[in-house]
Amino acid sequence: MPTLPWTDVETADRTASEPLVMASRFQLRRYRDVLPFLRDAMRVRTLVRRSPGALGVSLVARPLRREFATLSAWRDRESLDAMVRAEPHRSIMGRYRAAMADSQFVFYAPAEYPPTWDEARGRLTTPGGRPGGRPATR
Repeated sequence: MPTLPWTDVETADRTASEPLVMASRFQLRRYRDVLPFLRDAMRVRTLVRRSPGALGVSLVARPLRREFATLSAWRDRESLDAMVRAEPHRSIMGRYRAAMADSQFVFYAPAEYPPTWDEARGRLTTPGGRPGGRPATR
């Protein structure tokens, strides 16, 4: 599956303050979890696009590697936290907790807007803790 490119959330106001970016990387244990996870990742993407305070979102799916990555920008941490607690995100987190081989999250102020996958990749780490996790967009 190709990268779902950056999608701005049109109702968000980026001028109020510096955006908060969250980049995440998920590695699943089993191939049988890949398709259900992809389906649920798309549901969460829809939730992000409808969430107050969301500025934009992108998703990378590498199903043959059992790897997914997300990149999103938010007006503030409270907006992000509200989305994390909302359904279906809350249930999805619980459903895949045991299926994860690894998951990583980084939060930062981006060097530019919209945030880039190159910057996010440099901030994420691979399973051994090495910088430069591989959510490539090419």
